Amino acid sequence: MREMSRTNKRQLRNNITLQVLLAIVAAVVLGKLDPKLALAMKPLGDLFIKLIRMAIAPIVFLCVSTGVAHIGDIRKVGRIGLKALIYFELVTTVALGIGLASVAIFKPGAGVNALSSGSASGDYAAYALKGKEFSFLEFVMGTVPDNFLGAFVKGDLLQVVVVALLVGITLIGMGSRGHSVVRGLDSVMMVFFGIIRIVMRIAPIGAFGAMAFTVGKFGTSALLALSKLVFVTYVAEAFYVFVVLGFIAYFFGFSLLRLIKYIRGEILLVIGTSSSESVLPQLMQKLEQFGVSRSVVDLVLPTGYAFNLGGLAVSLPISTIFIAQVYHVPLSFSRLLALVAIMLVTSKGAAGVTGAAFIVLATTVGASGILPLEGLALLFAVDSFLSMARALANVIGNGVATIVIAKLENEFSSEPAVEAVSP
Repeated sequence: MREMSRTNKRQLRNNITLQVLLAIVAAVVLGKLDPKLALAMKPLGDLFIKLIRMAIAPIVFLCVSTGVAHIGDIRKVGRIGLKALIYFELVTTVALGIGLASVAIFKPGAGVNALSSGSASGDYAAYALKGKEFSFLEFVMGTVPDNFLGAFVKGDLLQVVVVALLVGITLIGMGSRGHSVVRGLDSVMMVFFGIIRIVMRIAPIGAFGAMAFTVGKFGTSALLALSKLVFVTYVAEAFYVFVVLGFIAYFFGFSLLRLIKYIRGEILLVIGTSSSESVLPQLMQKLEQFGVSRSVVDLVLPTGYAFNLGGLAVSLPISTIFIAQVYHVPLSFSRLLALVAIMLVTSKGAAGVTGAAFIVLATTVGASGILPLEGLALLFAVDSFLSMARALANVIGNGVATIVIAKLENEFSSEPAVEAVSP
């Protein structure tokens, strides 16, 4: 009996998924019973996210550069990259269509009093200002850092991917002379994955702090005046994940539900932190264990975090047209098409930036030329709830995308996948 008790304690100590789930439940209880104390828990969540982000840029650089080098064929690198970008663009367009259809059917902005926006937090103004500064040319120029270390200092994942691609291609060109460099980079990568494993031990504390703050600040009702917007967004994100991604998974011969079950620990962490970046390193390792070749994982998944933001693409039209409905701004079909074109561009500028989704929303509203920027104040109040749905859809979507590209390249083995999801 004593031995069994020791075994159960050991299993609980090693089961991060269960610990995160218990932490989230405890955070919700604390937020409901003592909101003031729950608000004070925010630094715990912020510290955990900072510890994760500290290692993300080096891990992305090391994974992409060594992944490209291990492919050993520049033409194959280009082929995988082209397939990935085409897939990302097609799925993003479908996601935008789902968002447009959802907001047109449910009309979440109908009946909301625009004058109530004055009571919302004015902090959105900083995001609106950043949104005005954004342009497609600046986005293209921004993909290249001012210097090699600049990308790592800013934590801009897109710039890190560009630098890593150049390093990886150079290592391919070096031939056998580059093998020792690749082995060295592989060893350094293992060090950073070791850091992530250490940091993950405090994941329950981070999830507790982030969730306690959210519930303590907004309550569990998510502001009744905007509950319909939150509901419509969650329904649309669920449709995108289970119907669109489910169909893609079925078409390519794997089970979406099995994949979700396999990465349930990462999903719970995303729920706790509302950040898809917090699980990038673990997701890379999980997908490789699932049967995707390392070269595809290392190239496609980090790129997907920059270009395959399906969760954002679903919520962007809902939030944008919500403002139009609140302020009774009529949108003709041609105006809608113009908004979609703007969203296809702005949705690509959200990688690796704190508050990026809200910046993209401010950019879209500002670029429309007809929607009032003060409408952003309405959305700012519930953005924490919307970001959770976006992050979940982004994580699952990038997992599906990586497996799809691996199957297109015949770089997927089904045997590890079966073993991974078996009890």
